[in-house]
Amino acid sequence: MPIDLHGILLLDKPLGLSSAGAVARAKYLFGAKKAGHTGSLDPLASGMLPICFGEATKFGAQMLDADKMYRVTMRLGERTPSADRESAVIERRELAQFSIDQFKQALANFPRDYAQTPPMHSAIKQDGKPLYEYARAGITRERAARAIVIHQMQFLNWETPDLCFDVRSSKGAYIRVLAEDLATQLGTIAHLVGLRRLEVAPFSVERQWTFEELEKLSISDRLAALLPVDAALAGCPRVDLPAAGVSAFRQGQTVSITADKPGTLRIYAAGGGFLGLGELHPAGRLVPLRLVSAITNRA
Repeated sequence: MPIDLHGILLLDKPLGLSSAGAVARAKYLFGAKKAGHTGSLDPLASGMLPICFGEATKFGAQMLDADKMYRVTMRLGERTPSADRESAVIERRELAQFSIDQFKQALANFPRDYAQTPPMHSAIKQDGKPLYEYARAGITRERAARAIVIHQMQFLNWETPDLCFDVRSSKGAYIRVLAEDLATQLGTIAHLVGLRRLEVAPFSVERQWTFEELEKLSISDRLAALLPVDAALAGCPRVDLPAAGVSAFRQGQTVSITADKPGTLRIYAAGGGFLGLGELHPAGRLVPLRLVSAITNRA
């Protein structure tokens, strides 16, 4: 029988599995009633996929909006309709004699404030249908460019015809499109042949678990692999409410506190556990934003 389970699993998603499929497998493995992912990874991408269980699903939006870091391998001189290995190569070009310095310069010069047009092979919906359905029917639709921020690009390796680099970007970046745009800057064409997500802020050094590793663990060790419900909220300042304010806050009432400046706060019961998120307004008015239904972890 499914159980009430609360926490975050940092899954190392394998190639060939959709994000929805990964959630279903994790939910079954942990016997959890409720689970969801926080930012999908294509089946042809591997790496960090945070999966939220129970109360943690209430705070998944924080990870959807978070910066992410990827390891990218792009093949120069070849183009596919989907910009990755999902579709066959439809164009080839002879490559120039690139140098490592050229690649480093191209990565350094790539726009940091970047207007990116989403690909046709994407799940963005127009008129109730995902764009990839139009693409598969040979139809191209107009797409509005999105503002993306590229925080960092670092050269790793060049083995003709494959260029490997790391990129850290804001939410919503399509790395397939970035690879095509970078290739244009280099005077050629390209598509992705490898993509691995390394980080989802704030998680960078925490351990990621494969399904094979999890399946070998005992039930207690498997549960111990979960991070607490509030693990993704480290960027929000913390406030501990005295006992007098805990009950009112948990009932959705505004409480008065002493704090430095307005903004979103992590709220805890003093000497207890995590209560949820609150928004601090002027004059010390703390308004509940999103609450846990029970205190689910230690302070």
